[in-house]
Amino acid sequence: MTTVVQPSVAEQSEAEALYRFQTETPEHVRTALGMSATRIGGGVVLSMRNDSTHFWSKALGFGVTAPVTAQLVEEVCDFYRAERTPQAVLQIAPAFLPEDWPEICAREGIVRAPSWVKLVCPTDEAVARADALDKPDGIRVTPLAAEDALEWGTVMMRAFGTPVEHYAEMAASTVTRLGWHPYAAWLDGELVGTGTLLVRGETAQMFAGAVLPHARGRGGQTALLAARARAARKLGCRVLVAETGAEQPGTHNSSLHNMLRLGFEVAYERPNWRWHLNPDEAGTSTDPDGASTTGN
Repeated sequence: MTTVVQPSVAEQSEAEALYRFQTETPEHVRTALGMSATRIGGGVVLSMRNDSTHFWSKALGFGVTAPVTAQLVEEVCDFYRAERTPQAVLQIAPAFLPEDWPEICAREGIVRAPSWVKLVCPTDEAVARADALDKPDGIRVTPLAAEDALEWGTVMMRAFGTPVEHYAEMAASTVTRLGWHPYAAWLDGELVGTGTLLVRGETAQMFAGAVLPHARGRGGQTALLAARARAARKLGCRVLVAETGAEQPGTHNSSLHNMLRLGFEVAYERPNWRWHLNPDEAGTSTDPDGASTTGN
């Protein structure tokens, strides 16, 4: 089975999910985390100045409506300088990198970081494989009730090993938003796993699949993937899109293997490109409270 999904579709699916996940956050959380966002050259540029994880400041979705150029990358980096973002990651599909990419990186101080893999799967294939798998060991997966939103966000952040304060609210705020379809995994009445789905036309973006350490090894993550695949089929989605870290020599990524078992294929490997703020180039905000002054 070979899934043909254009990089443009796969990249925009992820970009729009991340954009919505962050920009739909309550204002007090956005202020506390120093969040801002903009759109440049058809892509999305997300900044979280006070992010201790250095994960959420990302620029992606480029190369679809406009080519990646030195000017575009300079605009992205200038946005981060103005926001005083300590570091950020540019995620660009290899098919969209220009020939002068090494020169652009040298000019902006961008360095290569570990890669991710982009995965795609026909929805029907994932559902068929899910139906053939053994049932998870004691794990029950259900659509998430709105009253469990904050607990769900808390479990998500704990499972990813990140701080809970403010970050859990960011996740919880998506639960009742149009287009999102969140699911929870339960073990003996305890909420132990999370996963959500963002639907855009015929494409369904897998997002935030995670299980707490003490509940792993029971098939919970696969069950969360399966539940979302079935939901995507009911919603008329033709293809599923996901991403995870590429395996490095001597490492094992369980999330990757769970998706491969369910029929996902690696469409391509995408290096991360990391940019760091040079303190000498940091811009100054005109906001006396230090909040973002960039329009969203």
